[in-house]
Amino acid sequence: MKSVLDQLREMTVVVADTGEVAAVEKYQPIDCTTNPSLVLGALQDPASEALVNAEIEAGKKAGKTAEEITDVLTVAVGARLTTLVPGRVSTEVDACLSFDTDASVARARAIIAEYASRGIGKERILIKLASTWEGIRAAEILQKEGIDCNLTLLFSMAQAVACADAKAFLISPFVGRITDWYKKAEGKDSYAPDEDPGVKSVRSIYDYYKSNDIKTIVMGASFRSTEQIKALAGCDNLTIAPKLLEEMGHEIADLPRVLSPAKASGVAAMEMNEAKFRWEMNADAMATEKLAEGIRNFDKDHKKLIAIITERM
Repeated sequence: MKSVLDQLREMTVVVADTGEVAAVEKYQPIDCTTNPSLVLGALQDPASEALVNAEIEAGKKAGKTAEEITDVLTVAVGARLTTLVPGRVSTEVDACLSFDTDASVARARAIIAEYASRGIGKERILIKLASTWEGIRAAEILQKEGIDCNLTLLFSMAQAVACADAKAFLISPFVGRITDWYKKAEGKDSYAPDEDPGVKSVRSIYDYYKSNDIKTIVMGASFRSTEQIKALAGCDNLTIAPKLLEEMGHEIADLPRVLSPAKASGVAAMEMNEAKFRWEMNADAMATEKLAEGIRNFDKDHKKLIAIITERM
């Protein structure tokens, strides 16, 4: 019998939730996704040491600031990953721009231009934006320019509906972080897979998209266990950390398909505008708190990156 991971690959696009070269080479995912936290990890990765040093030296010679070198280094890590995967590499717009549509669009264009200078076309890249109202509007603009976007830090149906309306290429609903919030709020240690709030959230979004023939890819993210992953088998994409990939690669068991377009319930399409979006987010304590927390933490890690580059310079 095939491993659980091999069976999952037959029904879902498996994405590596890491920027570490060795892990990508080992698990051979279709796509890779990065964020400031993962780029920080890549900085500690021996396989990336030469690349990091070269980018810092080149930046210093060009008179760039530590922040400018950090921006270029993020793309350099992504460029390396494009040589290891056949699909897309997601690269994040700075979290501090999450509430500024124009600045987010400008930063996204700069990321695409930096990749182009390295001979990598925009068809290999996904621009990651936080699923704020402003981030979603930035994605709408970029999608019209042919720059595909990955809307991240997504915790609610309101965000998912707005992303679909903006014709985002892909969304990343965060399973584990939703579960974390509910565990704390409800005083629980664990949930059965079918009762897991994070799993249920992604299943609802997937059903809404398939019921309404929405082309935006649903990519479950932020997993805490292989049970959560198995409970979403059949989802368009799943981005999975190396530790969980390792576990599934060694597990020999039958993996039934849970999600498929044929099982869509036919739920009706919803209307979404800015006022409704903001009200629904305000009414959802979990989504509001986890979105704000995620933005703060990504910004914190971005600042850590700049501090490390400053020290190495």
